[in-house]
Amino acid sequence: MKTDIQPNRLKKLLQEITDIYSPSGKEEEVLEFIETYFQSIGLKSVRQPVSENRYNLVVLPEKEDEVDVCFIGHVDTVTAFDLEDYGFYEEGDTVSGLGIADMKAGCAAMIEAFTVLASEGRIPSSVGLALVVGEEEESDGAKTLIREYSFPWAIVAEPTNMLPCLGHYGYLEVLLRTRGKRAHSSMPEYGQNAIESMLKLLLKMSEYAGSVKNGLVYNVRELSGFPGGFVVPDTCEAWLDLHLPPDSRMDGLKADLEQLVEQAAEKIAGLDAYIRFVSTHSGYRISQDRPLVKKLRDVFRTLPLSWEPLDFRSHSDGNVLWGAGVDSIILGPGRLETAHTPEESVVFQQVEQAAKLYLDFARSL
Repeated sequence: MKTDIQPNRLKKLLQEITDIYSPSGKEEEVLEFIETYFQSIGLKSVRQPVSENRYNLVVLPEKEDEVDVCFIGHVDTVTAFDLEDYGFYEEGDTVSGLGIADMKAGCAAMIEAFTVLASEGRIPSSVGLALVVGEEEESDGAKTLIREYSFPWAIVAEPTNMLPCLGHYGYLEVLLRTRGKRAHSSMPEYGQNAIESMLKLLLKMSEYAGSVKNGLVYNVRELSGFPGGFVVPDTCEAWLDLHLPPDSRMDGLKADLEQLVEQAAEKIAGLDAYIRFVSTHSGYRISQDRPLVKKLRDVFRTLPLSWEPLDFRSHSDGNVLWGAGVDSIILGPGRLETAHTPEESVVFQQVEQAAKLYLDFARSL
């Protein structure tokens, strides 16, 4: 007999994993909790080593090569804004806490779906579950997962407000470095301030990003001057995040940025600049005509959810999976705009909807 999700059990699980602090690199405690939870419901999981004391937790059928879809969630979060106040709390139908949208709510919903399947004594041989580490840093968990396991499709539970993202933005991480001449802070005329040079270069970068018509998303993530102390800094580094719509040309963007730096050196007095592309992840778009996408759309129609495919605007493990040949649909509870903020939250009804959707979709495969 088919059973359904249990909202109270789901909320308790979400509270427990949200209350466990698990920034990237320190995921062991939350994974140990989830592993014990799996054991209590008779669900067999495997530890896949990623690095020392770090591992992915994987639930796959005996015949791993028969898996069509792997449900994937990352258990790591960004660093807490306030180590005294990062845990779960509830106000009305809204639940809040560090990483609750990105993406412990999605993880809890997937676990609840597999809890129901386990209670029925039969998990479909076509589905798997992977709880991975490190997404907020280098995606080392996802990279390790796909080196050992193979599956054609993935559902990644990033916060999409329960709208299916068949498209995914590409991502380019850029390091800019400017060099100047060190001098005593009271005599800046004897030096060349690398921070001032960087600010002028960043203005040109911002002007370029604003002029691009294809929806480029540009953010200066970090700015640092060296050395510290009472001096004119002779080095400055800036880290930039650029997200490109799925159909954009990554190589074209790189060429534009390299040319911009070259031209800036001709216009900004004393500019000595260096640019390096540190991480590159291509965007993608999946056709709605694919048979598995049609199955997902059919499940949507049985639930009070809108089928309005979007493009996921950030980068995620989906980019890494896509690069390894895995078609990845991004779909989970919560809103991306609250992630990584002190106001991170999700409407619990969406977490219930996600668990129900994951369950019904797994049953349909």
